[in-house]
Amino acid sequence: MDTNNRPDEWKIEQGLSGAQLPILDQTGTQVVTIQPRKWPGAVKQDTSYEEAAKEIGDRNQLFARERDGYVEWEQYPEKKAKAHQILISQSFPPNVEFQMGPIPDTNPVLPGTHWKMWHHAIGGELTSVPEDSWQTVLREKHPDMLHLLQFPYNGEPPKRLVTAKPITPNSLHFVRNHGGIPLIDKEKWSLLLDGLVANPRSYTLQDLMDESQFPRMERLVTMQCSGTRRFEQINLYAGQGDEVPQAPWAEGAIGTAKYVGISLKKVIKDCGGLVNGGKHLELYGAETYFKANEAMNYVVSVPWGKVKANEVMLTWEMNGEPLPNIHGYPLRVIVLGYIGARSVKWLYRIRAIEHPSRAPVQSKEYLYFPQQVGKHNQVPTDGIQIQEMPVSSAIMFPWNNQVVIHNGKIHCKGWAYSGGGRWPERVELSSDGGFNWYAVPNANLSKKGKWVWRTWEYDLPCDAEGWIEIVCRCWDNSLNTQPLTVRSAWNWGLHVTSSAHRIKVYSMNTSRRRTKERLEKFDHVNSPLAPLTWPEEFQTQSPEDYEQYWRENDPRDVEV
Repeated sequence: MDTNNRPDEWKIEQGLSGAQLPILDQTGTQVVTIQPRKWPGAVKQDTSYEEAAKEIGDRNQLFARERDGYVEWEQYPEKKAKAHQILISQSFPPNVEFQMGPIPDTNPVLPGTHWKMWHHAIGGELTSVPEDSWQTVLREKHPDMLHLLQFPYNGEPPKRLVTAKPITPNSLHFVRNHGGIPLIDKEKWSLLLDGLVANPRSYTLQDLMDESQFPRMERLVTMQCSGTRRFEQINLYAGQGDEVPQAPWAEGAIGTAKYVGISLKKVIKDCGGLVNGGKHLELYGAETYFKANEAMNYVVSVPWGKVKANEVMLTWEMNGEPLPNIHGYPLRVIVLGYIGARSVKWLYRIRAIEHPSRAPVQSKEYLYFPQQVGKHNQVPTDGIQIQEMPVSSAIMFPWNNQVVIHNGKIHCKGWAYSGGGRWPERVELSSDGGFNWYAVPNANLSKKGKWVWRTWEYDLPCDAEGWIEIVCRCWDNSLNTQPLTVRSAWNWGLHVTSSAHRIKVYSMNTSRRRTKERLEKFDHVNSPLAPLTWPEEFQTQSPEDYEQYWRENDPRDVEV
């Protein structure tokens, strides 16, 4: 019999391949289907692309290093224009689909195809950046890191290592890069501070490290990416889908380190202070960033009030070592209590300005939209620019969908954090989906601090068996707590998954006599216990016991 069904028809009908479903336009008298765009094949490098590349000149000269280790774009609008000409003359493949289709079971999970191609297309200094950056990752990061995106590199430690220590080792600290990893010689590096300051000037690293001029600061700081736990939002509702801004982060995009440096406030004072209405500090990072077929450096801003409070550091040391290349060597910004996106790496310029930066990362990304905003109606000014991180927490052990054999208590581990100078005051766990809560004893939490997380562990009482839902929530010192559902926190940008963290586990409670005896039988007859769905291979009740039950109890059906 002829059929029109595709081999994967069942998956598509059940929403397991939602990206293949057409959009239904029901605005007319008949339903119109808008089919998903299909990519025809390899990258199109036609005559127009070759001509555009020839017209701009020698790319090795045009896109060479303006400074040691990286390309400077912001001072050269004509260079930006030529890069734009190259990018719009070439066709690139669509984004990798990972929200409405299966996420690859590979490590790296996503390759960053677009970003690699953009770098290769521009050429010059950018030609080898994707490959060189990956080699830096392999040199500097722990071999067990989970590589969510190969380029620009996004990676987090596995759950078992996220809270293994209250201070995160450098090799295990999460990384969220927006471009390639510049390899900079500190002897040739300098920092320009200009804009609305009385006396613009340039500094070497040695200048900034002069303790007679700038007092040292040492701070233990937790940094959190606004994408932490994004996968929970993706699992329920897809959102904005660029593979770089929206890497499928789990609970490991958070880390704590001890930084040494100086207060940016002192450097502003050394330049004579702000003048002519300067109220924001624009921070320039050396990596090349792409947005809407434009090449640029990574640029964001922080308000003067934050700097004035000595809550913005210029740092060169991380956990007692010089900054690793992947974390911003030779100098990076650390903004206490803000999202990680403001802590600019490979800093080379600070410009005092009147308003928040109009650069895309500040003005068009890292925005928290209302729930009814999406690709069909969003404009950047609908979103709140994300600065301070809200209160959040996560369960690191056990894992979602894991079977736990216990004797009435399930051992749990995790972290809790609140931004903006607040701190976790109480962590609570529930084994019944959030109906009853147990406070983690203070002795089971790591030391309290103004800018740092608290790691915790607790034996959670659990009498129930079968599928249960363990929930974690945190209260900070201002009595802020987490919304109870992911839906409450969902937004088109998929940022700040601040809802109470929920995991499903299957409970087997050996304080119940039957469970204890049954598990002993599985072991005695060598029958597979894992996975959970493997059917038992032995009789769970003898015929004699079965008959005895019905002799002692009412019959199955009522007799007339």
